[in-house]
Amino acid sequence: MALTPGGAALLRAQGVPVLVEHGAGAGSGFPDDAYAAAGARLVDRTTLFAESELIVKVKEPVGDEPELLREGQVLFGYLHLAAAPELTRRLLARGIVAIAYELVQLDDGSLPLLAPMSAIAGRLAVQIGASLLQSDHGGRGILLGGVPGVAPGTVAVLGAGTVGTHAVQMAVGLGARVRVANRSERPLAALDQRYTGRVETLVANPETIADLVAHADLLIGALHVPGARTPTLVSRAMVRAMAPGSVIVDVAIDQGGCVETIRPTSHAAPTYIEEGVIHYAVPNMPALVPRTATQALTNATQRYVLALATLGIPAALQAEPALARGVAIWRDQLTCAPTAAALGLPAAPLDRLLASAAGR
Repeated sequence: MALTPGGAALLRAQGVPVLVEHGAGAGSGFPDDAYAAAGARLVDRTTLFAESELIVKVKEPVGDEPELLREGQVLFGYLHLAAAPELTRRLLARGIVAIAYELVQLDDGSLPLLAPMSAIAGRLAVQIGASLLQSDHGGRGILLGGVPGVAPGTVAVLGAGTVGTHAVQMAVGLGARVRVANRSERPLAALDQRYTGRVETLVANPETIADLVAHADLLIGALHVPGARTPTLVSRAMVRAMAPGSVIVDVAIDQGGCVETIRPTSHAAPTYIEEGVIHYAVPNMPALVPRTATQALTNATQRYVLALATLGIPAALQAEPALARGVAIWRDQLTCAPTAAALGLPAAPLDRLLASAAGR
């Protein structure tokens, strides 16, 4: 769910009408009554899409939802279009403005709306991976923390951004041997200082990645390139070198994944075995903890939703430069250059499109 009842109440206090689909918050522990008490109007899905000017949702449109969007509406949510050419085509045909949570970027380069979900996904990756290593799930039968007299399991993390640092924190907390590789040294230095040498840090290159993967009981893909498809850094041959019953959790699957043998799975069927290794690649991992995820996401997005709802699109983008950086689609144009490059499509600068719209 993209909005808590508290978030709905804040919008209503500013005079913004709020429509909530019946049952949308139930999975997160927020019943319809809580939204009604906050001043929201409960409606069916068709009415919500037909009457709303701003659609706020967690994940990208699914099923027939792209065709329910109408020209001039604003879609605000996680989109990950670089790995979704068909969805991109359908959205471009709707004449909407699509703002991607994962592209909203502050002046310092940080991604405030991706951060809370990345933190949750990083922590879940270790929790899930530890469970999959159990023999009842087909794993190697390894306890990540070990016991006195028995060595702990090895957790390898590719990437030292938000996902990676939170995965490292969880793995260290369990008592595992932890190794992490990253392209740049600065985040590695921060991890080394934080854990006083308890975590082995490596600059990522083909040789160090191959060694990292080969000795991992649990490999976590934690790479992210804003707006672009995730590069494949782990080859099939590297996966084949892992011990049978080892586990891969690729959090990067939302943008294509960083492992050659990875493909998207689902919460209903989350794993498969390839080269003797258990693969877990569920997009939207935070859906496993929906109450925590909804609260964390609303905390992060509330400011921007309020700006969009009260100021209108051009003024909100001017007032919140981070939000302007999040625009992925403006009418029938892609505005994010890395996304466009990944899809082999042209990109148009947002400032030029805004100026053109203002001149009409």
